[in-house]
Amino acid sequence: MNEEKDMAEARAVLAGYRASIDNIDAALIHMLAERFRCTKAVGVLKAEHGLPPADPAREQQQIARLRQLAKDAHLDPDFAEKFLNFVIREVIRHHEQIAASNGATKAG
Repeated sequence: MNEEKDMAEARAVLAGYRASIDNIDAALIHMLAERFRCTKAVGVLKAEHGLPPADPAREQQQIARLRQLAKDAHLDPDFAEKFLNFVIREVIRHHEQIAASNGATKAG
């Protein structure tokens, strides 16, 4: 009987953790969407002014800054860097698409 109670309590705790994780995941998605709205505006601005889609110096500054933030938050800095590199690659891909579209519009 005690074992059943322990399992029920464990399931309740697990459900609470999972609800928190689901909320955090939702917040992450909304934050990423907002980030990409901002980076889209940057891509448009760069394309309008003929600036390159990538900014390696800025990217390196961001990686260093976020690695430190990860350390401060007790998150593996290597994981944070991998995540940021993934996001940066996606942003650059978007910027390249915007630049290509802008060039086609200007040429046409």
